[in-house]
Amino acid sequence: MKKLTYIVVILIILFFVIVYISVNSNTKKNKVSVLVNIDNVDTFNFKNHDSVLVAASYLYQANELKTIMQGEHYRKAWATPIKAPIVFLDTLGGGSEIIDVGGGKQTKSLKLKSKNGFIYTLRSINKNPDPLIPDFLKTLGLDDIIVDGISAQHPYAAIPIAYLSKALGLLHTHPKVVFIPKQRVLGKYNNQFGNKIFLLEYEIKGKQNWTHYKNVNDIIDTDHLIEFKNIKNNRLKIDKELLIKQRLFDLIIGDWDRHAKQWGWAITNTENQLTAIPIATDRDNAFFDAEGIIPSIISQPLLVKEMRSFKKEIDYMPGLVQPFDRYFLIHTDVDIFTKQAKLLKSQLTDDIIEHAINTWPKKIKDIDGETIKNKIKCRRSDILDYAIMFKNTIDDEGFFEDWPLKGCEDLKIDDDLKKCFDCVQ
Repeated sequence: MKKLTYIVVILIILFFVIVYISVNSNTKKNKVSVLVNIDNVDTFNFKNHDSVLVAASYLYQANELKTIMQGEHYRKAWATPIKAPIVFLDTLGGGSEIIDVGGGKQTKSLKLKSKNGFIYTLRSINKNPDPLIPDFLKTLGLDDIIVDGISAQHPYAAIPIAYLSKALGLLHTHPKVVFIPKQRVLGKYNNQFGNKIFLLEYEIKGKQNWTHYKNVNDIIDTDHLIEFKNIKNNRLKIDKELLIKQRLFDLIIGDWDRHAKQWGWAITNTENQLTAIPIATDRDNAFFDAEGIIPSIISQPLLVKEMRSFKKEIDYMPGLVQPFDRYFLIHTDVDIFTKQAKLLKSQLTDDIIEHAINTWPKKIKDIDGETIKNKIKCRRSDILDYAIMFKNTIDDEGFFEDWPLKGCEDLKIDDDLKKCFDCVQ
C-alpha cells in the first residue's frame, strides 16, 4: 500500500513538472495584429491603401509538448495573415466620433457614433485575459494556462455565424473584420487601439433601427429590457419563439457563453403591444475547441462545467444552460422548442453551411473549414433531441433564484420580476 502511495505521489509530481514545462515553453513571440510586408508601421501611409495583410497574433505558437498538454486549438488561424480593409473613423458612416470605451473582462472596445446616427462598436479580436488570472497562478508561474486558453477561441468565428444567422432570420450585429491604423480621431487612444484589427459591428443600444424589422422604437440591452418590463408589465413581451430559435442555434455552433450581457433587444410597437426581438452578440466562444490534457481536465463538470468544447455531439447539456435561460424560458411549452428545432433543421441546409464557411478567407477556410462544417452538420442532425434536453434541463434547474443576472446588479425592480421575466404580468 505504501509503495502504491509513493507511485501515485511520484506520478502527480511528474504531471505538474510536465505542466510547468509546457506552459513555460511559449516562443514569447507575443506580437498581436502583425502586419505583413510593412517594414515600418510608423512611416507607412495607410491612406494610400484600402487593405492590409495582418495576422491576429503570434502569441499562441507552440511546440509539440505544449499542444499535447494545452491543445492544438486554433493556433494556426491566429497566426495566419488575412486581408483586412483599412478603416478611418473620420469617414466611417459619414464620420464617427468616440463616445465611450468599454468591453468585458477580456475584450476592449470603442463605442462610436456616426453622423448618420448609428452607434458602432469596435471589439478587439485579441483578448486580454489578465483579469481572469488568479493570483496563485501568477505566483506559481502558471498564468500561461489562462493566456493560452484564448487560442481555443476562433478569431474569426463571428463572420460565418453572421451569415448563418441572416439565413435563419435571426438578428445579429453584422460584424466585419477591419484594421484601424493610428489616426487623429483616436486621439489619446492611439496607443491602445491604433494599428490593430477589430470586429466592427452595430452596438446593441441606440435609437436608430439597423434591423430589418419595422416599427422599432429602440434597441436596448438586457438590463434596460428588464427595467422596461418593470414599467410596462404585460404590455411588453419577448418573442419566445425567436429566442428559443437563437438558443438552439447557439447549441449547434457550440457557443456556451450566452449570459445576459451577450444579448440586445429590438423593441417593436404594433397595435399597442411591445415585443422584444432578441439580438445575439459577442461570438467569442462559438466553435470553442477545448482540447488538450489541461483544458480537458478544467472543463470537467465538477470544475468548470460551462466550458464546453465544440464537438460533433453535445456531451453535457447542463453546462450549456445559463441563468439567462431559466429567467426567460422557464416552463415554456415544449412544443415551441420542438417547432423551432424542426425549423432550424430544415432551414440550415448543407449549401447554407457551405456558403457560410466560404465567407472566411481561403487560408482560414483551408485550416478549419472542413472540421467546423462537419461538426455543425452533426449537431444540426440531432437538434430535435438536443432541444428537448435543453428544455428539460431548464425546467429541472427551476426558477432563477440567485438574482442578479449578470449585468443587472443595479436594477431596482419588483421582487417577482427577479424570479422570471414572465412573473410580472
